[in-house]
Amino acid sequence: MKYVVLLSDGMAGEPLAQLDGKTTMEAAAKPVMDELARDGLVGLANTVPAGMSPGSDVANLGVCGYDPKVYYTGRSPLEALSIGADLKEEDLSLRMNLVTLSSEEAAYADKRILDHSAGEISDEEAKELVSAVSAAFTRPGYTFYPGTSYRHLLVTKKREIGELTPPHDILEKVIGDYLPADAILGDMMAKSYEILKDHPINAARREKGLNEANSLWFWGAGTKPLLTSFTEKTGKKGAMISAVDLLKGIAIGAGMETIEVEGANGGLHTNYEGKAAAAAKTLLEDGNDFVYIHVEAPDEMGHQGLINEKVEAIENVDRRVLAPLLKELRASGEAFRIMILPDHPTPIALRTHTAAAVPFLLYDSEKPEKGPVSFSEKSAKETGYVVEKGYTLIDYLLK
Repeated sequence: MKYVVLLSDGMAGEPLAQLDGKTTMEAAAKPVMDELARDGLVGLANTVPAGMSPGSDVANLGVCGYDPKVYYTGRSPLEALSIGADLKEEDLSLRMNLVTLSSEEAAYADKRILDHSAGEISDEEAKELVSAVSAAFTRPGYTFYPGTSYRHLLVTKKREIGELTPPHDILEKVIGDYLPADAILGDMMAKSYEILKDHPINAARREKGLNEANSLWFWGAGTKPLLTSFTEKTGKKGAMISAVDLLKGIAIGAGMETIEVEGANGGLHTNYEGKAAAAAKTLLEDGNDFVYIHVEAPDEMGHQGLINEKVEAIENVDRRVLAPLLKELRASGEAFRIMILPDHPTPIALRTHTAAAVPFLLYDSEKPEKGPVSFSEKSAKETGYVVEKGYTLIDYLLK
């Protein structure tokens, strides 16, 4: 038996007037998901435990089978595992976004966050900007690590720094009320604007009409994580396919293989087919029992408030990842189970995550069931089937 999790990040949402009262999941043409729904188990799962923030870190830990209440130590430390930062027990790791702030206000605290991802800036541009900031901030005990696109890392020594706000939670809001209480972090953010606003990279982006990466934003702080081995926990040999350091970090911490796919970038125009091909290869040729395919695009489009693009992203997951993977699995003659779900909703109207239960679909090639005619938030709710603890979903898939 081969096992697949297809995680379509942020795919779920809420009804939209612009889509005649449909959600983006309902509006998307996804015939393959709907086919599997008709022959599978469909329900709702609570992937975010009560009292925890509905981040991709918490939710994906749970979907991988790790109780976030036990294993979660912060988002940034998981990303640090992927980036290659050597975290010590006494270290504190922070996610460092490159963001787009408004430019017309004189005071830094009066500015607004326009884009948490700086227009999904390229890796090459971002690394040059992180290098410029790192060269300017030579304070001992602060180390900068470039990541991918807008997602980077700062490591310092463990201390109490107060609450830090994810930038995607405060889009279009004035930042003054959300700046760090920690004076050093706040000073770094304000000075980063002066360093970055006229950097040649941003001057070129302005000329092209692209969002500038004109400030750092710190959030997602945490300490060194300690995950138990996925193989020891489940008895299965697993692999992760994702463009995002967070998911790669979970895999590394869990002792899973991480598979790099050329052209996979976490955006709308990612290498969908490459992810499907890599998943088929790792299951059918390389000896892995389990693969976790993470696609970031629906979430990014939700954060940007782009309705048509989020629908397109969901359709791409169906047509360009799921369809070719299913073709390979069926042609191989191997028995397989596949679970499809988002980690959390990212409603277009809110442009951030919610903790609402998510729809999930479980299909077993050997034991088809009578399911609903389509896969959506509504159809999942109507089945009445609810998994209260999201971290137990993996047991439904594997056992």
